[in-house]
Amino acid sequence: MAGDAAERVELAHLLAAQRATAALGQAHPHITFSLLHWVLDTWLDESAREVFRQGAALLADRYKELGLVQLLPIDRVWVGVRSPRPDAFGGFHHPNQGYRHVQLASVITRYGRLNDPRLRSPELVALDLLRSYAHDCLHWGSFREYRLVEGEPIRSRYGINWRDPQGRTYSARDAVGATSTRNLGIVMEGATDREARTIAAGVADHLGLTERIAPPDRLAFRDTTGRLEPGDLRPELGTATRFHLALAGYELAVGTRYQRFLAEVGGPDAAKLHGLLLAAMISGDLRPLTGWLDRQQGPGAFRRYFRSPAYAGPDPGD
Repeated sequence: MAGDAAERVELAHLLAAQRATAALGQAHPHITFSLLHWVLDTWLDESAREVFRQGAALLADRYKELGLVQLLPIDRVWVGVRSPRPDAFGGFHHPNQGYRHVQLASVITRYGRLNDPRLRSPELVALDLLRSYAHDCLHWGSFREYRLVEGEPIRSRYGINWRDPQGRTYSARDAVGATSTRNLGIVMEGATDREARTIAAGVADHLGLTERIAPPDRLAFRDTTGRLEPGDLRPELGTATRFHLALAGYELAVGTRYQRFLAEVGGPDAAKLHGLLLAAMISGDLRPLTGWLDRQQGPGAFRRYFRSPAYAGPDPGD
């Protein structure tokens, strides 16, 4: 929390009040939610639980390397498990879900038709939950700063992004139809999901899940493990499911733009750039990242790549 001692005390009280009154499930009144640990213990079979257990161990080791030693507690993860609506289809791409920074909690849904209690592919359900959990662990663990602006608390820093006193973010939105990104929100989301899908892919390979995923769910499996193909991103209009449209939209707006950004800026060292981005998001210390960019792309590279002309706040290191 930024500001003097009195401002920090006021910030703490205001954030606590917001956290106490903000309802987690208000965007999904038709969905029944349960805590993740209950879903793992009672909803999934043993083979599916093993998928999540191995993934959780893998992500704990990987995130520790990046500087994140405390993971999102699973009793702060709410999972939508059923709905009476016949069109309710859960999973990573269900709308209006994800990490809630005010409540310090995550709202996700299980993959599949939520009006059907049967799980057609329990291991894929577990793999999708793993991806969502790994994803939101990074949101939970990213550096954030709050400050008072006109008596109201705002999140003035999140990861490697800033807001100025007028609420304007450091980087501008990408142009419509952009194939790469210079928006820090997309960069952070892309880096977060690339890491989550890498973990899911590692577990799937270790357990040999490819052969056990039913053909109707192969698209979701490729998405969850980061193996989408160009044809997967062209759903046929009029016949595509909402899930397929949401999947393709997310990948085109986030995944492919981030991949192109890494190739353009990182070149053969794209993996190094990806790791530096994640470490900076977690610690809030941009010096290793900006120093590397300066050496690769010339002095002031971070500012040249990302700063919007409308932004009126500080630069990294100021």
